[in-house]
Amino acid sequence: MAQPVPESMADEVAMYKDQIAEAVAMGDDELMEKFFSGEEFTDAELTKGVRIGVRSGEIIPVFSGSAVQSRGIGRLMDLIVTYFPSYSEKGVFTAHTPEGENVELLTTEDEVMTAQVFKTIMDPFVGRISYVKILSGTLSSDSQVVNGNNGKSEKLGNLFTIKGKHQTAAGKLFTGDIGAISKLQYTKTNDTLCDKKTRLVVDEIEFDEPLYGQAVSPKTKNDEDKLSTGLNRLMEEDPTFKAVSNPETRETVIYGIGDQHIDVIVNKLKSKFKAEVNLADPKVMYRETITKTAVGEGRHKKQSGGHGQFGHVFVEFAPNPDEQELVFEEKVFGGAVPRQYFPAVENGLRENALDGPLAHYKMVNVKTTLLDGKYHDVDSSEMAFKLAARLAFKDAMTKCRPILLEPIMNVTVRVPDEYTGTIIGDLNKRRGAILGMEPEDSEQVIEAQVPMSELSKYSIDLRSMTQGLGSYTIEMDRYDPVPDNIAQRVIAAAAKD
Repeated sequence: MAQPVPESMADEVAMYKDQIAEAVAMGDDELMEKFFSGEEFTDAELTKGVRIGVRSGEIIPVFSGSAVQSRGIGRLMDLIVTYFPSYSEKGVFTAHTPEGENVELLTTEDEVMTAQVFKTIMDPFVGRISYVKILSGTLSSDSQVVNGNNGKSEKLGNLFTIKGKHQTAAGKLFTGDIGAISKLQYTKTNDTLCDKKTRLVVDEIEFDEPLYGQAVSPKTKNDEDKLSTGLNRLMEEDPTFKAVSNPETRETVIYGIGDQHIDVIVNKLKSKFKAEVNLADPKVMYRETITKTAVGEGRHKKQSGGHGQFGHVFVEFAPNPDEQELVFEEKVFGGAVPRQYFPAVENGLRENALDGPLAHYKMVNVKTTLLDGKYHDVDSSEMAFKLAARLAFKDAMTKCRPILLEPIMNVTVRVPDEYTGTIIGDLNKRRGAILGMEPEDSEQVIEAQVPMSELSKYSIDLRSMTQGLGSYTIEMDRYDPVPDNIAQRVIAAAAKD
């Protein structure tokens, strides 16, 4: 409820009112003329001027309130209704046919119906609830609709509007309305619903890429199945959340926008799906390789009555920077190792390459060549030569000087100009190499290459350094040797595990 201005604040309020009057005068010739003639604006004229300024972007309203104490929220909603443009004022928007042709549609109720799903919720009682915005036309519970993205017809469930936790049945939704539909079968977030006779698609909402990862594991055996179900449901709800199972590190890693987002996910797993979890920093996928050529000998012989086991091989191991995966060749002369045993030798080498000698990481950039060996007419077998190949692998690793490799990431950071020095200094501390900078509007785009092990908490740190104004993207580039002091720590940690 409006209250009279206290006398002690009358001068201050008048000053701000004069500033508002000056601002609104800039957006309309009629108001400007009245302002310069010294006449005072009526409340209706001030409202008109603010509306014009907000629509042009010249005026940005600032309104005080408290969401925690639920104060000022109603007045904020009234301000939005009074001063902000309604969706129908947009006039025209562009949709696309399945063939990619542009179609211009009016934001009116007489236009063909299109609606976009912008959010999905998996309700434990109702099932899937799809939040939609009606972009054109009208949508009623008996409308014949099709998913414009995949061409599948949808049978509409209940239509309703949502206010907090309360759902109100709605027979029809009009252009600009935001509502919800229950139990859509083939529709997910970002899909377009349209009239069955006119299949159209609108541009998708661009969601932030989830970059902050944490390894998640169930606290107890009972939480295991609930965790899997919960993660799948939450990925349906939230396009900025993803869960990835990494067979190499045997971890499930969940990715979100930041630590607060991950906290929300963990709380939802507990409250909605009764799954309690532990979080940890995800393991870095290091690699191992060799720096020197050497020959390994493997001789497997076992006699246990009847047929024995015998296989004997000499295998050369050499660095091979051109091929990441292990390469196998053979240069055996005179049938020292029969051809039918070559696949067994290769399999033995490949299996061992998955478990490197330093820290049990996969070996890359290695070329192996079977040079020589021996066999026995009765006792030799594929298994014997496979085991001999493993022994040759272990023997060669003592001579090949293996080293640890770490993933190097291409990092693109976007920050306001005033934070450029801070970000560059921080990237240098993370063993990063700055590749370049490029101004873009009032921001700097910084390109760098940084080891993955230094980026585990980067989303949190970047937010802290830039007051939440910085953003970044990363992608894998290559593997580089790990500095000795860091390699020793990684090897020691692997041995402890």
